Amino acid sequence: MTKIRKAMNSDAESAINTLRRSISELCVADHDGDPQEIESWLSNKTVEAWSKWIASEDATVFVADRNQMVVGVGMVSLQGEIMLNYVHPDARFSGVSKAMLAAMEEELRSHNISSCHLESTATAQEFYENYGFLRDKADALIMSKTL
Repeated sequence: MTKIRKAMNSDAESAINTLRRSISELCVADHDGDPQEIESWLSNKTVEAWSKWIASEDATVFVADRNQMVVGVGMVSLQGEIMLNYVHPDARFSGVSKAMLAAMEEELRSHNISSCHLESTATAQEFYENYGFLRDKADALIMSKTL
């Protein structure tokens, strides 16, 4: 059973592993396996960054916890931006991203925020379209949704 909950500092190692594996293994359409591109993308996915994300007063970090392992990471700003929504490769297509998205949207609604936006990866673009996000006409990876 997977539970979506607010992240804690103690989740750092498992969460960072999930982020790094998701980007490296699942986002190949975005980085084409280019080591420099991957390293650039991973450069801020560190335990130190995790501590800052958790402490932020204008964003909320969520994890998907399955049997005490973090299998998903999401972060949403209180300006309505979905900043992270990544799933562990072993949990792909199991509903984790959908549950994470629902939790982030609910967090925004609880703060009376009526819309959200994000910059999608090519890998996730169809996923977001399936959940009501619309592409920006100037940049198809910029997407938004009314909550």
